Amino acid sequence: MTSTPPRAAATFATVMIGLGTLAACSASPGGTTINLFISPEDHLQTVVDRCSGQSGGRYRIVYNKLPRGADDQRVQLARRLAAGDKALDIMGLDVTWVPEFAEAGWAEEWTGANQAEAVKDVLPGPLATATWNGKLYGATKNTNVQLLWYDDRVTPKPPSTFDEMIAEATRLRAAGKPSNVVFTGAQYEGLVVFYNTLVASAGGKILSDDGKSVVMDQGAVKALALLKTLVTSGVSDPSASNQKEDDIRQAFQRGTAAFELNWPYVYASYAKEKPADLAHFKWARYPSVAPGTPSRVTIGGFNLAVSSYSRHKAEAFEAALCLRSPASQKYQALVDGVPPSVAGVYSDTTPLDPAKPVDAKANPTMADQYPMKADIRAALAEAAIRPLTPAYQNLSTVISKVLSPPSSIEPEATAEELRDRLTDALNSKGIIP
Repeated sequence: MTSTPPRAAATFATVMIGLGTLAACSASPGGTTINLFISPEDHLQTVVDRCSGQSGGRYRIVYNKLPRGADDQRVQLARRLAAGDKALDIMGLDVTWVPEFAEAGWAEEWTGANQAEAVKDVLPGPLATATWNGKLYGATKNTNVQLLWYDDRVTPKPPSTFDEMIAEATRLRAAGKPSNVVFTGAQYEGLVVFYNTLVASAGGKILSDDGKSVVMDQGAVKALALLKTLVTSGVSDPSASNQKEDDIRQAFQRGTAAFELNWPYVYASYAKEKPADLAHFKWARYPSVAPGTPSRVTIGGFNLAVSSYSRHKAEAFEAALCLRSPASQKYQALVDGVPPSVAGVYSDTTPLDPAKPVDAKANPTMADQYPMKADIRAALAEAAIRPLTPAYQNLSTVISKVLSPPSSIEPEATAEELRDRLTDALNSKGIIP
C-alpha cells in the first residue's frame, strides 16, 4: 500500500467553477473507448472527462475504479492481464509493481516522443519507480513521501533524529501530555514502507542494486533495532501493531499522539476536521536515524502503464499523457491532495482558476494547499525507493510477517531469518505467509 486515499480539498461546485482549461465535454459516444483501471480518487473523473474532450471525439476514456486496497488492486489487474483481457488499456500501477508487470510482459515500453513527454521535468526519485532494466514502463502520475507531523503547542521545535523524538516523547509522557509516536505498524505494506525508510536512512540495503540477491547489511540490522526500541520504550501507541495510515491520523487528531509519521494527505484532513487548530498543525522532514545524516524516506505514488493487450495502444499512450500532464497533476494536487511528480508544478503560483482572484479555499494555489511543498521537495530529492524486483509482492509479504509484531524483533536473529526467507522468496521457494 502506498497511502490512504486522499481527501478532497474543495467542494465539487468550486471544482467545476475553477477548472478553467481543465473543463471540457466528453467525447462523442461513437469514439474509441479507452479503459482506465486505477484506484478510486475523488476528482479523477473530472480529469478523465477533460482528456476525453481534448481528443476531439477520437476516443472516450472510461474510468474503471479498482478496489481501495493496494493488494486487491494488484490482484484484479493481474487476473485480467493473465487472461489476456483486451478491454484493459491504461492501468494505474503502484510504484512497486512496475518490475513485476514489465517482466511479465504485461506493460508496453514507453518509447520515442511518448517517452520524451513522459519524462520531461519529472523528479528523479519518482522517475526511478517507473523504470525497469533501464527501460520506461510507466508515466508518473503522482508521487508521495511521508513527513513528521506535530502540534507546536505540544512540541514547539520538532526533533531532528529518532533518538531526540523518543527522548521528547518520554519527557512529554512524564509530564502527562500527548506523547505517543504513531506510525504504520500493522502487518501490511505500511510496515514495510516504514522499515525500508529506516534501512535507507541508516545507509543500509535489503536487496542488491540489481534486485537479484538479498543483502540485509548492518544498516538493515540497525533499522531492526530502532524499530524494536520504538515499540518497547513506552512511547508508541498500545495498538501500534494494528495501526494503518488512517488509524494514526485519527489518533493524532484525537490528541493522544505527539508525533505522527504519515503522508501529506493528513493536512487536508486536519484542515477539514479541525480547522480551528490548523495553525498549530506543523510538519518537518522525517527524523534522521543518525545525527548529521539526512533521512531517506520511501517514495509512494502511481505510474500509468499501457497494457500489452490493448487494441488501441496509440490512443492509450496519448490519453495517459493527458491524464498525468502537469495541468492534470496540478489540479489533483489542489483538489485531491495528491503530490505531483512534475517538478514545475511545485513552483506554479497560479490559482485553480487563473481568471479569478486567489482564495485559499475556493480558488487555491499550491502555496495554499501545499504549504509543506518545500519539505516534500527536499525529502523527494533524497528519497528511497522500495527494492526493485518482479518478486516484490512476495518480499513485502515476508517482511511484514517477520516484523510483526515489532516488539518481538531480535535484531541479529531477525535479520538472519529475513535473509533466508527473502532469498527463498526471490527464488520462488517456500510457502509465502
